[in-house]
Amino acid sequence: MNLSNAAVARKTDWHAVCQADDLVADSGVVVWLDGAQVALFYLPGQDQALYAVDNRDPRSGANIIGRGLVGSMQGELVVAAPLYKQHFSLQSGHCLEDAGQRLRVWPVRMNGEAVELALA
Repeated sequence: MNLSNAAVARKTDWHAVCQADDLVADSGVVVWLDGAQVALFYLPGQDQALYAVDNRDPRSGANIIGRGLVGSMQGELVVAAPLYKQHFSLQSGHCLEDAGQRLRVWPVRMNGEAVELALA
């Protein structure tokens, strides 16, 4: 758990959204939390293996981010939006091509076999 997730753990309620077996390595899956679609990305072999961002693409309005391709760009892990190919940081949610676009980032952790998200 990174430092920011540790701080969140002390002040936030965590909600189980799926099981570890539901995750797909180097890809995204979509879950629901509190009325929002959240794209989970599982990247084994990274210092931080789990990332959670909004599934809604801010440019197209479509719920498709979970189907995006993951990679590295400008020194950070990103997901490429399937329609317009803009790249979003998995860590911060900012768009590398357009500072006006951003994805909400969700605190995420593994708790045993459960994948949990926090309402932040």
